Amino acid sequence: MSADTAASIARFRELLQIPTVSHADERLVDADAFTRFIDTLARLYPTAHAALEREVVDGHSLLFHWAGSGGTADPLVLMAHIDVVPVVEEEWEHPPFGAEVVGEGKDAEIHARGTIDDKGALVAIMEAVEELAAEGYAPTHDVYLSFGHNEEAAGGGARAIVALLRERGVTPALVLDEGGAVVEGAVPGVAVPTAMVGVAERGVLTLRLTARESGGHASTPPAFPATARLARAIDRVRRHPFPARIAPPVRALFATLAPHAAQPLRTVFANLGALAPLAARVFAGFGPELNAMVRTTAVATELSGAPGENVLATTARASINIRLLTGDTAASATARIRRIVADPAVEIEVRHGSDPSPVSSWRGEPWRRIATAVHDALGTDIVTTPYIQLGASDSRWFTAISAHVYRFTPFHLTRGERDALHAHNERIRVESWLNGIRFYRALLTAS
Repeated sequence: MSADTAASIARFRELLQIPTVSHADERLVDADAFTRFIDTLARLYPTAHAALEREVVDGHSLLFHWAGSGGTADPLVLMAHIDVVPVVEEEWEHPPFGAEVVGEGKDAEIHARGTIDDKGALVAIMEAVEELAAEGYAPTHDVYLSFGHNEEAAGGGARAIVALLRERGVTPALVLDEGGAVVEGAVPGVAVPTAMVGVAERGVLTLRLTARESGGHASTPPAFPATARLARAIDRVRRHPFPARIAPPVRALFATLAPHAAQPLRTVFANLGALAPLAARVFAGFGPELNAMVRTTAVATELSGAPGENVLATTARASINIRLLTGDTAASATARIRRIVADPAVEIEVRHGSDPSPVSSWRGEPWRRIATAVHDALGTDIVTTPYIQLGASDSRWFTAISAHVYRFTPFHLTRGERDALHAHNERIRVESWLNGIRFYRALLTAS
């Protein structure tokens, strides 16, 4: 390992050790950790901070501007976020903010919250910019780095950055945020590694279901208590999933991968026009990820009832988290849930919701730049394909000022690494992270 590589890893580990945990309840946020992160970033990347103009937005979000030599047209925006989700320390094999290096050589991994989501991308971007700035490189077009501080909660930092850029008349030619990765085995029958680039993301809707009763002692329950009524409503939602269908970006995904698929799936992928309804139902049974690509999903998450074990609940509540497939809306999904629950005694309240994002093109110059950077930096055998981002990201706010918003994290991730996102034992292979730096460098220097 070279001295430069060792120094890059040391910087990454130092930033991972700062617990920038976000919470929906901002009173629980340790603001000092975010201040320390910002100060540490400035200390670790002095050349980048000297070459780029930096602004602190909405308290702790960061916006960098790297002026292009050719003027302000066609700017590039690279995104990431500073915050991470909370941890349950006893579930981790290694301290979640220890950033320990486990293993050696090609098997070396860094274990820490944020390695993939999303400090891995943030630090890789800073490494690439620092290298280029130290070499005296000046981009042809303006470059902006947008690092939100509360993506895992409200996303207000990114929204404030978008408002600022809109006010200044900035219309990005390409926006790239976290999202898909280089994966293998995500699509059945396809063995080649695929770079899954999100051209859209699903909408997010949360409904609150509430059932009420007069209450009393649990020793004399009514025939149909509020908890049973709520449980029936939840089960109806589970037993009546949204219909499976193939949205245009998913159709493009299968068409792109058809030449690389084994039979008979190659024929199915290549002829989805007539086979789409049947294929959608079949794909839904291939696991949670493919199911989420072909239908709007709804699942009960938060539950609450009585305050004690021998008390009848006067109010029983459940949150239903809905992720909207392209083509559905918050309004249409809410109406469907009301029909499925079919119980006027269950109140259904929209807590918050946003429709699916617009779809960015998987043709043209912005797409070519991403695909070329994948080819040049990550591997000539990797097939770059569009797909629908399954989770929400800060990139959705940028669709207000750009028609070319994409979601791709340039790391080669195993199934186990993807499963650790928002769970315990989050980790990234060192080699994969270093390749990510090369990707951002290739994207920044692309003409």
